[in-house]
Amino acid sequence: MNPLKYVDSNMNELIIDLQTLIRQPSVSAKNEGIEECAKLVQKLLKNSGIKSELLRLKKGVAPIVYGEIKSKKNPKKTLLFYNHYDVQPAEPFDLWEYPPFDGIRKGNKIFGRGATDDKGELITRIKAVEACLKTTGDVPCNIKFVIEGEEETGSAHIEDYLKKYKKKFSCDGVIWEFGYVDAQNRPIIGLGMKGLLFVELSVKESIRDAHSSLAVLIKNPAWRLIEAIHSLRNSDGKILIKNWYDDVIPFSKKDLEIISKEPFDQNAFKKEFGVKSFLGNKKGLDAKKALVGGATCNIAGFISGYIGEGAKTVLPGQALVKIDFRLIPKMNPKKQIMLLKKHLKSKGFGDISIKIFHGEAAARTNTSDSFVHDVKNAADKAFGKSILNVSNAGTGPMHPFMEILNAPCISVGSTYMFSRIHSPNEFARIDLLKKTTKCICLIVENFSKSQ
Repeated sequence: MNPLKYVDSNMNELIIDLQTLIRQPSVSAKNEGIEECAKLVQKLLKNSGIKSELLRLKKGVAPIVYGEIKSKKNPKKTLLFYNHYDVQPAEPFDLWEYPPFDGIRKGNKIFGRGATDDKGELITRIKAVEACLKTTGDVPCNIKFVIEGEEETGSAHIEDYLKKYKKKFSCDGVIWEFGYVDAQNRPIIGLGMKGLLFVELSVKESIRDAHSSLAVLIKNPAWRLIEAIHSLRNSDGKILIKNWYDDVIPFSKKDLEIISKEPFDQNAFKKEFGVKSFLGNKKGLDAKKALVGGATCNIAGFISGYIGEGAKTVLPGQALVKIDFRLIPKMNPKKQIMLLKKHLKSKGFGDISIKIFHGEAAARTNTSDSFVHDVKNAADKAFGKSILNVSNAGTGPMHPFMEILNAPCISVGSTYMFSRIHSPNEFARIDLLKKTTKCICLIVENFSKSQ
């Protein structure tokens, strides 16, 4: 029996292991079940024949589950799988059709928090390695697992882990923790991720809320913030901060060729989110280029005054807005925050307080890297056809992996694009779990042979 047939014959075990993982809550935002889930993942690795251990940084930091198996026939080449075992909070619970931590199977779907993001993806990697071991007694190349427990809260310590265990994590290529599958069941192979700068701007004008009749004398902090954030970008989404785009690397000819060929169903996308048009009325290639390489300035939340039902004539004493900026290569988060501060001061908003929550640089694997061909070839065989994507629109800690480990990173996986990740009723499709597990088997084989 070869590894691919082993996957076919052992799907029930894959489903059971995924259900077991889902049933162990691991909400990093609440520090709920993190230690227990880390130990469970360690056990699953060992049960699949993968040597594993828990790596720790310091007290209060979620442990990394590390797995490793050395190849007997090809010990000079190493593939690393990066995943995470933590999940998003399940609230609001009343919107779940099935309990979020029950892992209920209904037909071709398994429901539960983490079913796709990222426990479903993790299982495909583990079971692919198990398939190689059970059928050949070896793996085509060295395999390593780095499975963290803080991804859903911003991977605050992953860079410290990478620096501390740089030698232990050394590798020649990284398969990222997820990969989207489109509405036509084609896997989207992501060669990069955007960066992120998350900040909070706040203004305090008075020591307490006041009667709104006093608005003729007391400044309203909400208006102050509105005026400030209005200066950050125009109605088409272009960021107006001076020098914001100075370091950006333009798309290469090869990048543009890939982007132009990538299918994007605008109508299906608009229908899914209930929107009539895109920002700036983008269409066709412009819309695709924006998803892949467009910087953003997004208001994630605005809090001030009374937001309950009915009316309350109040003049708020303070206001705050949370903003996330998506960054593109080679924007440096530290430099971008300096530009933001300089902009606000130059526009007369130097009194506005700025709190920085998270900064992450963008990362992108060269489209000509042989690793890209290894993954594309495997995905084409497993799924029938795959799509190359120059960069995902979202953010993850890909930059420190590429910078510290000096290895290309590629995302590929089983995440159906409408699987409701981070939302109630998250689910994984069993057919995609099977295809992805086979795809991983093929990637390992291809990677072991390429130069």
